[in-house]
Amino acid sequence: MDRKRSCTLCGGAVMLLLLLGHMTNALEVPLDLPQPPTITHQSPKDYIIDPRENIIIHCEAKGKPHPSFSWTRNGTHFDVEKDSKVIMKPNSGTLVIDISGEKAEAYEGVYQCIARNEHGSALSNNIVIRQSRSPLWSKEKVEPITVQRGMSLVLQCRPPAGLPPPIIFWMDNNFQRLPQNSRVSQALNGDLYFSNVLMDDNRNDYICYARFPHTQTIQQKQPITVNVLDNSPSGERAPTFMQPPGMHSTSMVLKGDTLQLECLADGLPTPDISWSKVNGELPSGRFSFHSFQKTLKITEVTDADGGDYRCLARNRLGSNHHIITVVVRAAPFWISAPQNLILAPKESGMLTCRADGNPKPTVTWSVNGIPIENSHKDPSRKIENGNIILSDVQTGSSAVYQCNASNEYGYLLGNAFVSVLAEPPRVLTPPNHVYSVITNSRALLDCASFGSPLPKITWFKNGQSVLDGDLYIIHKNNTLEINVARPVHSGKYTCIASNSLGNKENHVYLEVKEPTRILRQPEYKVVQRNSVAEFECKVKHDPTLIPSMIWLKDNMELPDDSRFEVGSDSLTIRDVREDDEGNYTCIRNTTLDQDSASAMLTVVEQPDPPTDLELTDQREHSVRLTWTPGYENNSPIQLFLIQYEDSLHKPGVWVNMTEVSGTRTTVNLELSPYVYYSFRVLALNEVGLSQPSAPSRQYRTNPAQPDVNPSDVEVVGTSPDSLTITWRELTGLESNGPGLQYNVSWRQKDVDQQWNSLSLANVSQYVVTGTPTFTPYEVTVQAVNDYGPGPTPEVVLGYSGEDLPTMAPENVKVSVQNGTMAVVSWDAVPLSTVQGRLNGYKVSYWKLRSLHKQDPEPKKPQELIFQENETESLLLGLHPYSQYNLNIRAFNGKGDGPSSPNQIFETPEGVPGPPADLKVENLNLDSLVVKWAPPVEYNGHLTGYLFKYQPINTTDELGPLKELLLAANETSVTLDNLKHSTRYKFYLNAKTVKGYGPTVTEEGVTIMDEALIRHPAVEVGKGSAPPTPPPTPPVTQFLQPPFHKAPPAGRMFGSVNSSVEENHAVISWEYSGPDRNVYVEYVVDNSKDPWKTEYVNGTRTYQIRGLKPGMSYRVRVVAKDHSDATVHSTEELLITVPAMTSKQVDIATQGWFIGLMCAIALLILVLLIVCFIKRNKGGKYPVKEKEDAHQDPEIQPMKDDDGTFGEYSDTEDHKPLKGSRTPSNGTVKKDDSDDSLVDYGEGGDGQFNEDGSFIGQYSGKKEKDTAEGNESSEAPSPVNAMNSFV
Repeated sequence: MDRKRSCTLCGGAVMLLLLLGHMTNALEVPLDLPQPPTITHQSPKDYIIDPRENIIIHCEAKGKPHPSFSWTRNGTHFDVEKDSKVIMKPNSGTLVIDISGEKAEAYEGVYQCIARNEHGSALSNNIVIRQSRSPLWSKEKVEPITVQRGMSLVLQCRPPAGLPPPIIFWMDNNFQRLPQNSRVSQALNGDLYFSNVLMDDNRNDYICYARFPHTQTIQQKQPITVNVLDNSPSGERAPTFMQPPGMHSTSMVLKGDTLQLECLADGLPTPDISWSKVNGELPSGRFSFHSFQKTLKITEVTDADGGDYRCLARNRLGSNHHIITVVVRAAPFWISAPQNLILAPKESGMLTCRADGNPKPTVTWSVNGIPIENSHKDPSRKIENGNIILSDVQTGSSAVYQCNASNEYGYLLGNAFVSVLAEPPRVLTPPNHVYSVITNSRALLDCASFGSPLPKITWFKNGQSVLDGDLYIIHKNNTLEINVARPVHSGKYTCIASNSLGNKENHVYLEVKEPTRILRQPEYKVVQRNSVAEFECKVKHDPTLIPSMIWLKDNMELPDDSRFEVGSDSLTIRDVREDDEGNYTCIRNTTLDQDSASAMLTVVEQPDPPTDLELTDQREHSVRLTWTPGYENNSPIQLFLIQYEDSLHKPGVWVNMTEVSGTRTTVNLELSPYVYYSFRVLALNEVGLSQPSAPSRQYRTNPAQPDVNPSDVEVVGTSPDSLTITWRELTGLESNGPGLQYNVSWRQKDVDQQWNSLSLANVSQYVVTGTPTFTPYEVTVQAVNDYGPGPTPEVVLGYSGEDLPTMAPENVKVSVQNGTMAVVSWDAVPLSTVQGRLNGYKVSYWKLRSLHKQDPEPKKPQELIFQENETESLLLGLHPYSQYNLNIRAFNGKGDGPSSPNQIFETPEGVPGPPADLKVENLNLDSLVVKWAPPVEYNGHLTGYLFKYQPINTTDELGPLKELLLAANETSVTLDNLKHSTRYKFYLNAKTVKGYGPTVTEEGVTIMDEALIRHPAVEVGKGSAPPTPPPTPPVTQFLQPPFHKAPPAGRMFGSVNSSVEENHAVISWEYSGPDRNVYVEYVVDNSKDPWKTEYVNGTRTYQIRGLKPGMSYRVRVVAKDHSDATVHSTEELLITVPAMTSKQVDIATQGWFIGLMCAIALLILVLLIVCFIKRNKGGKYPVKEKEDAHQDPEIQPMKDDDGTFGEYSDTEDHKPLKGSRTPSNGTVKKDDSDDSLVDYGEGGDGQFNEDGSFIGQYSGKKEKDTAEGNESSEAPSPVNAMNSFV
């Protein structure tokens, strides 16, 4: 028996699992298919109504066909149609009850809605309708309460019972909330508890208010008067509990609700309340304390929250505790609510209804609102273990089943229909839907389907089957999931739904996009107030997605302020203020994803000024200053600067006194006597100094004798018989007292004599007169005031004034070393003759004349200064072969003494200077003349010249060097037998007995063969490119003396001529130099433009093109060296380009006009001839009739608008004259008529007949005049002739 029962239960479990699986996959029936009703919207179970408004009880349902509705009230049928105040909305079960003129209480009760159609009936919850109430406070006489100070007190509120319960609060007569704290607080029931009473609690306006939220009304209790007595105050005591009383209490709460536990204790001093759970911890994240720790609140209560909670009250006299046992009960809640069941005929299924609660709820079933035990018997239905099992269902057995689970705390009602259908598959997901996801995110592709029997879903990607596995997951609702989507997963997906009645497929598409990423995030900014802050936020995103940017400040929208400028990838805040500080977040959104980044903005500025300056520890010469720092403004204070004002001596002037670290707020200040001090403090951070603090109170110090003497005492002799004493006066701060004076004392040093003294005030110098010259003195300056003298002063040494030295240096000797250097020596002067401090010696020397020639004027003296211990010196830079004068004198601080007797000396000969004005003249084909002038500086007697020359080839290489020795009186040399068209380089040195002087160089070119001259013409800006500059010639090693570039050797250019036309000019010139670096340069006259340069390329004639008519130009021809520097140039030539001649000339003289007139005359002649022929023709010449019968369609009239002539019209019939044109194959179609003019062509030469008629044109003979360029094959008719002419 047990084994059989076990097997039966096993089989039932297997069937239950199968049916549960089927139920899990049950789907909603599309509304176009028959189905029982389903409640979609209904009013809450407990419905409190406002008596001032109509009652609306909601009941909405769906089904096929659409359901009808009915109601029950308090368990009986509610006939809506019989009550004129009740209206049921069309196609709905919602009731609208008009209570105007009626009492709302008449419609209170329990309502239930039934939705029916031919497939079943669905029921709503029982909806309890109750009217909200806000009753008045019952009238009562409130007696004053008298209590002794220190006792506990409870003021009862006892509000009227309202629906829903009111909200309680206590206020005074001025509608101000009464202050609450740990001593005085409001309990959960609204009473006001005092742990102990103070005298301040004595008042007559303790008023309890009740606010009813549904009707938004407030009721007021009569004011309560509390009289606190102090004649027998209560003493201190340990805590005891006022609420809840005793040591233990119990509280019940429903699962899911909020639990509130309360402990109110009296005691003196006021007790502190704490909470704990016995044998457990308070639930993390769900508990909180309120009303100054007196209330423990736990939200979303679970079974685990049941148990004992300890409330502990403690003060310094002891403690007490109270245990509250919490019991958790539960209204019914669903474990598995009944679900709709769609079955095909012959299928089986099961309805489950699993609910729980505390106590365990009772579960009952109904069918279409009728208890299942009272419904008609259905052999395909049975109940096992609270579940309804359906097997072998038949069409028409659809119904709605209700499951009711209830206990003493509530009930649950669930509707589930059973729909029996035979339906082929259909896919409910829209076809060709595109799913877009971001790379590496989850992709879900829907394939919602319906069918009965339940369709089987198969997925394909691009025609390949998709299997459930690691890469793809197929959920029970047939959704295809790709856990980590990548670009390779993009493509077309197909789901196929199939059952026994058919198949249905649907295509969807997946696009995997690149993620949105912020590449450059905003960075932390520290900016000063009134400056600009800028945050960057650059993003990379999928190109098919358009991002948007949102900026937030502290997770809220940016302020509506024009200072905030949002760019495409940045946020700029202008004129930053303190309230702009915060966290700024950049959010870059697309339709699929977003990325965000944040950065802080810190606004810094100078710190606020310190406050609360206080002077303490006041002593005779010190005081302690203390202050409170101001706000740092986000930049740490680095130091504090203390300043003082001396209102006695310098009022309004603040002086820096000392600095201390930014971490200190006090400093001990050393003070001076006789000062009225006021102090202030400034704070410094990285931004700058703060504003000064408010000044401290004034602190005065007592006078005293000076503690310092004047500083910077100096003794200076300004004249030979006086001594000047100067010092820096003491400041008012240093005077230490009134009556400040200076005792000035002096005496001659090393002389036994008394000090000379006198007292001075308000001065800083004194002059002692009658002193010997340059005598040492000792001087002191001491400060004295009304309270005594200052410290002993230091002795300062000085001298009286100097006088000029009285003696010149003796034994002056000059030793000449060479032509440019000499040595001078002398004996030192005796110190007794200096009459002061010897500063040194001055040596003056100057050139009298050259020994070779008479100088035009003597040279200015040169002066050398030597120190007092020097008696010998070198004279450098002398001119050779010259006569010099020299003297020496001593000098001191007063001036120079007498000069020594003049010493005259001569310098020997030296090498000469370079020859002057080296130039090349008389250049011929094979000879030239080199000329020069003697050196400016002979430096002795000239003995001759060394002349060298050598050719330079086209690559600037030097040829053989030849030398000539020339006499001293030679100033030119003629060189013969030279090569024509060759450049030569010349070297020249002058010579004395001391050797050769510096070398000068020059170059010259023999004349070129005129046969080589070319005359190219180059347009402006298109001249030939100049040749590549030759390499720098190597330095010759055999020329030892230094080279000096001589002035240009003669004029290389001769006369320059010009010929000017409308837009060009021809320039010609004579030139005797080399032609490789010759250029023509020109510029517009009176213009600041640079000269335009064009390379000549070895010619003597050049044409400048592109000149502007009417403009004047300056032109010159130049020759340049290898460094592109101009070495020869012609004089500037001013040319003027003539203006363009006027185009409005006499038209009668123009060739084109004459030709046109001739053509017109010829045309008129031809027309006259044709007209004459037509008027004189007979039957023998029917030309016009032939023409009309055989018109050539290619002949077009000549129009005025294309430059041709129109057709000629006869005056009688106005028909146009037609010409004949040969066919394109070159043949002429012969007319069949015997009257054709072809018979009279006379050879077809197109000439006039004897009678003057032009008949040859009709001969049909083909002519082609190649000379005139006429390519068409036309007979020379008059019209064609004119066409050819025109």
